[in-house]
Amino acid sequence: MQNLKRFIPASFVVLWATGFIGARYAMPWAEPFTFLAIRFVIAAILFAGLAVLLGSAHATREEALHATMAGVLMHGVYLGAVFWAIHRGMPAGLSALIVGLQPLITAVLAGRFLGEAILPRHWAGLGVGLLGVVIVLWPKLGALGGGVTPATLTASLVSVLGMSAGTIWQKRYASGGDLVSATMWQYVGGSAVMILGSLAFETRAVTVNGELIFAMAWLVLVLSVGAIFLLMVMIRDGEMSKVASLFYLVPAVTALIAWALFDERLNLLQIAGMAIATMGVALATARPAGTQPAKA
Repeated sequence: MQNLKRFIPASFVVLWATGFIGARYAMPWAEPFTFLAIRFVIAAILFAGLAVLLGSAHATREEALHATMAGVLMHGVYLGAVFWAIHRGMPAGLSALIVGLQPLITAVLAGRFLGEAILPRHWAGLGVGLLGVVIVLWPKLGALGGGVTPATLTASLVSVLGMSAGTIWQKRYASGGDLVSATMWQYVGGSAVMILGSLAFETRAVTVNGELIFAMAWLVLVLSVGAIFLLMVMIRDGEMSKVASLFYLVPAVTALIAWALFDERLNLLQIAGMAIATMGVALATARPAGTQPAKA
């Protein structure tokens, strides 16, 4: 089991990085809150069915409430704010750069609320990783356009705070129960926020076509089921500052996917940034000499 667990971080990064594919196809055909509400409801139903199929333990009332709150923050606030900002014209590169602050914020919160010791080399790794992200995304920041407004900047900052707070909440209060049941309740929380947002601020118009169906299927199955479940396993088993540092690799992997699938340019500066981000993650996740990974 421990041999399989070593592949979880890399698998998570690759799956998470593919999220831009679905967002790229979905946004012309549905408003962000409406799209996310449908996505989260489908994901909640899938996890409820999976819980029945696997005979998962029912969450207690306290576990369900904590998991729902984690979902409000991790799914509702984080993704809702990101999709809203991009829908309003925020360049995806700038949004990703702001979200790139998440590992640093999470490390600060983990030290404060989880009592995790963040060693100097881990801080150095987080800093190097952020530098790598900046370098990878720098070519995409040339044409900012009119989408950079106080509202979209605020939404981007809210998104990163939501993800950081949500992962800390999950680690502190909601990591002890069954992962399948907990993830279902997370999507209940995310769905509630997005349904309210859709009813309050959107027309709820949806154009159903092949691109939207593909985007929905991809984001539900690959991101909401696959990547999120891997994230829950890492949050349960690892230190939050180290788990969060993996997000530094996402822009680099996303750039590689965009190069392979959409022929987007990838220059030497970006390649150097990928190497620097990888070096930062290696520093941030390094174990002290003589320690062994926890047994499964």
